[in-house]
Amino acid sequence: MIDALRWLVFAIATFAMNFPVLATLTASLKSEGELTSSPALLPAAPTLENYRAILALTDRFDIFHFLWNSVVASGIGAALALLLGFPAAYAMVRFGTGQRILVPLVVNLRAVPLIVFAIPIYLMYQQVALLDTRLGLGLILCLVNLPLVVLLCANQVRSLPIELEEAARVDGASTVALLLRVVVPVSWAVIASTCLLSFIYGWNEFLFGLILTTREAVPVTVGASFFFAASGGGVRWGVAAAVMILATLPPLLLGLVMYRHVGRSLMVGAVKG
Repeated sequence: MIDALRWLVFAIATFAMNFPVLATLTASLKSEGELTSSPALLPAAPTLENYRAILALTDRFDIFHFLWNSVVASGIGAALALLLGFPAAYAMVRFGTGQRILVPLVVNLRAVPLIVFAIPIYLMYQQVALLDTRLGLGLILCLVNLPLVVLLCANQVRSLPIELEEAARVDGASTVALLLRVVVPVSWAVIASTCLLSFIYGWNEFLFGLILTTREAVPVTVGASFFFAASGGGVRWGVAAAVMILATLPPLLLGLVMYRHVGRSLMVGAVKG
């Protein structure tokens, strides 16, 4: 009885949390006429017309171009954040570099509203010709991801037995060799999870994509909003819902594939001793 009640509560909570996604998915499978006439959640006559309409709009609103921009910019942001954050986290934990000031400062940057940085970043990008470029957007996503990367990597380094590193030191390993041959190989699970989370956070970033891009490097989060009036005659909700579903698929599939590793990486350092 208790197990059945537990599963019932779990099912209700799962449905409630995923209801917006389910509603968007079913809306993308409805015709325009059904969307305006029927409030039912499930479509009476499912259709892929909205997805075909997206392909027909590629001359003006190329969804694949927006998706590719997001892939490149999010990949740059995740890779750079990891390349900078992992060595920084190691130095903070093992050598105490910036332990009292730098770590709280970096982590607390995530609590500051990003809009505060919008104007100075825009002006700087204007000076160095990084506006509306995938590289420029990727650099900003790197800064957005750095606090998360430093925090997770610091927890991973803190959880590693110091004896592994001491043994490598005795064998004459330098700090760089120690990092590459000892610390990184035993931290692959956390590295992969951190990279995945950084990619997803970068993918979902809207503010800087809106401010720093206009045409060539528009990410899918911003490009999806263009389809709300893509027909020129008001909002086509079915087409807009289909675009949102396509924009959600890459991070959703990555999350489903890697969720076990992500859960373990977030628990690293939580229990020790």
